[in-house]
Amino acid sequence: MKKLLLVMILLVALAVPMVAHHGTNISYDRSKMTTVKAVVTEYRHANPHPQLYVDVKDESGKVTNWGCEIAANLFQLSMNGWTKQRSTEALKPGTPVTITIAPSRAGTPAALLLKVVNDKGEEVLAGGPGNQ
Repeated sequence: MKKLLLVMILLVALAVPMVAHHGTNISYDRSKMTTVKAVVTEYRHANPHPQLYVDVKDESGKVTNWGCEIAANLFQLSMNGWTKQRSTEALKPGTPVTITIAPSRAGTPAALLLKVVNDKGEEVLAGGPGNQ
């Protein structure tokens, strides 16, 4: 009986992390992907998904700070050579970038970041699967 209880506890403990991850397709609208020019205000190399904050200026000149969740996780980024040091260096505050995002379904200035291109036209960061 104790072994059965131990096995059940172990199975539950292993299953919980699998259902804990959020679904990005629920929060962000990939059917409204857009590309905009922005200026980096902050980069956070955080788990499970890094965050990039940028200022985006609209046609009237109004600046809005957007919070962007990078689609790739830290492991995926590191496998492509994007370490904390490299990302922090390439995404310093004040850096002009062009970003491709899927905006928040809630209509807030939040988005799923799919791609970052620097002012030289070089792809700085691809956010993850389905970024094209």
